Amino acid sequence: MKRLSTADRTSPVPPLAKGSGDEPPFRLEAFLPYRLSVTANRMSRAFARAYGTRFGLGIPEWRVMAVLGTGGAMTAGGVVERTAMDKVKVSRAVAALEAKGHLARRPHPEDRRSALLELTAAGRRVFEQIVPLARALEAELTAVLGPDDRARLAELLARLDAHLRDVGDATLDAGDPG
Repeated sequence: MKRLSTADRTSPVPPLAKGSGDEPPFRLEAFLPYRLSVTANRMSRAFARAYGTRFGLGIPEWRVMAVLGTGGAMTAGGVVERTAMDKVKVSRAVAALEAKGHLARRPHPEDRRSALLELTAAGRRVFEQIVPLARALEAELTAVLGPDDRARLAELLARLDAHLRDVGDATLDAGDPG
């Protein structure tokens, strides 16, 4: 392992950020995983402002409701897979939705160790009230893009997601890159 010089230890710019040889300096604001994460977080927070106060839901709760509202009953593992949220976050969101009467568990007919999660009638009503808000906000946020740009963005995101599904397990096991 390379030892850092005194200058490297006291420099305000970490050595890896300086670049070396032909490689340009690392710029976090240009790093794709970081940019996608920041943009997604900003979009989620903007959306949460629209439904959070009115319906008493946080971002994880809405994501669980959205998955169950569009995909029907499924296990918590199914929710984890569809949302890419971690198990603990899904578990907490499920517990919160259950406490609010928006979600119910029922035994899984093929696996006694797991339960199927589904929206209750009250949860379905909340979901159906939020969907128009979601669509309006999406339209507002993407209004800066033309129809061709929106289609291209959707295509590029789908390609990135498919690639990550193909190689993601091996690649992402190395740690959280962004």
